[in-house]
Amino acid sequence: MCGIAGAISFVEDMREDMKIYENMQRALLRRGPDQRGMFMSREAALIHTRLAVIDIDGGRQPMSFGRYTIVYNGELYNTAELRGELSEDFDFNTHSDTEVVLKSYIKWGSACVERFNGIFAFAVYDEQEHRVFLARDRIGVKPLFYYDTGRKLIFASELPALLEHPDIPHEIDEHGAAELLLMAPGRTMGCGVICGVEEVRPAYCGYYTAEGLKLREYWRLKAYELHESFEQTAEHVRELVLDSIRRQLVSDVPVCTFLSGGLDSSLISSVAAAELKKQGRQLSTFSVDYRDNDKYFQKSHFQPNSDPEYITCMAEYLGTDHHWTVVDTPELIDALDEATEARGLPGMADVDASLLLFCREIKKYGTVALSGECADEIFGGYPWYRDKDIRMTDGFPWAQSTAYRKRFLCDDYAAMINAEDYVYSAYRNTADSAEKLDTDSPLEARMREMTELNFKWFMQTLLDRKDRMSMYSGLEVRVPFCDYRIAEYLYNVPWEYKDYMGREKGLLREAMKEWLPDKVLWRKKSPYPKTHNPAFLEGVTAKLRKILDEDGEKLTQLVKREELEKLLCHEEQVQWYGQLMNLPQTIAFFIQLNYWLNRFDIKLR
Repeated sequence: MCGIAGAISFVEDMREDMKIYENMQRALLRRGPDQRGMFMSREAALIHTRLAVIDIDGGRQPMSFGRYTIVYNGELYNTAELRGELSEDFDFNTHSDTEVVLKSYIKWGSACVERFNGIFAFAVYDEQEHRVFLARDRIGVKPLFYYDTGRKLIFASELPALLEHPDIPHEIDEHGAAELLLMAPGRTMGCGVICGVEEVRPAYCGYYTAEGLKLREYWRLKAYELHESFEQTAEHVRELVLDSIRRQLVSDVPVCTFLSGGLDSSLISSVAAAELKKQGRQLSTFSVDYRDNDKYFQKSHFQPNSDPEYITCMAEYLGTDHHWTVVDTPELIDALDEATEARGLPGMADVDASLLLFCREIKKYGTVALSGECADEIFGGYPWYRDKDIRMTDGFPWAQSTAYRKRFLCDDYAAMINAEDYVYSAYRNTADSAEKLDTDSPLEARMREMTELNFKWFMQTLLDRKDRMSMYSGLEVRVPFCDYRIAEYLYNVPWEYKDYMGREKGLLREAMKEWLPDKVLWRKKSPYPKTHNPAFLEGVTAKLRKILDEDGEKLTQLVKREELEKLLCHEEQVQWYGQLMNLPQTIAFFIQLNYWLNRFDIKLR
């Protein structure tokens, strides 16, 4: 994994802006602390910082072959197969997947992305054709932002690196305000929040030439009839999941796993432990908890039990070298600012901050970890898939708070933005884009919409979080359930199969039952752990109060002070986003928003 950035222009000389590109590279060093490189020509500046995982000596970037130069962030999980195909036309000088990506592009052009199984964002400059090719993986695991000045295209893995370029205004308009206060921590796909900044959407690729940037969609979830019995479907799922996990264990550095004691991370850990055992190696697993959570934990519909007993069960069952990270409330609050720095935007408050601290600890032991994100979106694990009333609600099921959120918009932006229309149109456009069959029942049609909504919204928020918080510590986190083959197959599996035995992810449980003890296999879904300590609410309240009293000028230009004052009185308990962001997290979000406005000197247009 790495950080990439650059610029291309056909009317300016890139070599005159060397200092700017050095600053952009410096902003990406956390993503790639092991090596750095830069390619400079009259037309193109290509910047790279590397986290070395595969072919540590041979995979240096930017990498050139003839007239082509690539900067690449990602991992290909079908490298061996592609190298075999390409060996008829090319000799290979390295074992790196970077060389495979570059030579795949040289052979197949833009169609190369349709052959890749992996997570990636990359740019290939063609000196002869005077163009650059940009691409992002199907699921959107790896990021790629850009800004088109009209004379030059500037791109980077992260917003902070992009904002190092002086041509990009540090401004938000009413659309940015709407994203921050009505959508966040979610984000409209392709939107970079900052004026003029966009993101290459998942499964998009295209060229920047003298005529401008033209992107195309090269993959999407397609509907088709599935003619398989439940038993055949379960076997198919098992094969896909096992193959994905095993492919993602390939690395030239040690691999470990996240372990929450839930179904998804436990399955990955179980398969990984078995594979390493064949090699005579022991798997290292990592878990996070919070100081005094055993004392303050409160059962809820979303979180009926805490994780530690299930984590201990799995660590003993697998015989792993297990490590705990215990986060205390003061360090969690202190990490809110750093988590904002890492994401480049205000995010999921303590849910981001705790992951940042957790990844920092894991990095002390290794460089590559596997995590269970995206199984819930693909296999239908969230409550809003299974609650009949919630899933038929006309709107984002995890964010029914528009009426509450719009109260925080300052008067100027509130007059420009119809909050209900902004949110509802985003929801409706996404739901309507779900491909369906004429033979779908009303339930199946709705479940396709739910998958599309989760795929393009909720899952993207979690993938943003996982990429930024992990890469900020130079930790590569792979997500086996994000294999596009799993996603496109499950999109067409009937809901009654997914809901086997009336259980969330029942199909996945049945398919993988040989890999887990019953206690974990049939454990009710529990979300990412968060602190239940009342000291967190007290701490973030005090911190936001101090901001309002001392340096909240930028924040109160965007957000109504009187609504923030009401928030600090703790009179309302409104769910801000999903089951993880309630009153304490809402307060913490505004702390992050204030930090972001000041850290990046954001001006309101």
